[in-house]
Amino acid sequence: MTTIRGARERARIEVTAAIKDEARRRLAEEGAVKLSLRAVARELGMVSSALYRYFPSRDELLTALIIDAFDAVGEAAEGALAEGAPGGGGAGDHVARWDAICARVRAWALAHPHEYALIHGSPVPDYTAPMSTAVPASRVALTLISVLRDAHQQGVLAPPAPAANLRAEDRRLAEEFAPGLPPGTGVAIVAAWAQLYGLISFEVFGQFNRVVEARDELFAQATTRLAHDVGLSR
Repeated sequence: MTTIRGARERARIEVTAAIKDEARRRLAEEGAVKLSLRAVARELGMVSSALYRYFPSRDELLTALIIDAFDAVGEAAEGALAEGAPGGGGAGDHVARWDAICARVRAWALAHPHEYALIHGSPVPDYTAPMSTAVPASRVALTLISVLRDAHQQGVLAPPAPAANLRAEDRRLAEEFAPGLPPGTGVAIVAAWAQLYGLISFEVFGQFNRVVEARDELFAQATTRLAHDVGLSR
């Protein structure tokens, strides 16, 4: 019985992976708005009723793809953090570690533009992401915050003081996303996070076409500036 159950589970995993692979292919060809369970089933040679046993609705399939994308880019960022600063800069080279994480996120986005568009592009009409996407969505930000924590522990994190009318918001953001870090961190990290994805989105979605040629260099300079903006000096 255990052998049969194991075989069924492996088969389910394989079919689930095939469904998601075909869905990603259709995302690349037609976009998320036109994603259809019937079309995916047809391409896989399945009847729709069989596919519904794996994903009962289009929204559940979209959610699975979104979680996979957030996890993939999160793993890329965490991999950069684990590797440390390029060139052997060590754990104290916080700006280099920050830059390396940002560069890895950008590389993932450029290699997977349609998956990036799914999580950071235009919202899909009539779809609301459930709370199950929240933890995967936070992985990149938490990786960057971990660099700030290391710098703070070493006494070298100095975020700029927030404007007077943003102090309450800064405290709220810090308590929610970066507890224990100094004043100014909450506003600074959210602003840097938004600017990082703005840079990446401009490149992925073509706004830099016929405008910026030295994109690697621009991105590197911009992310180093963001590191300074959040209070990293080295």
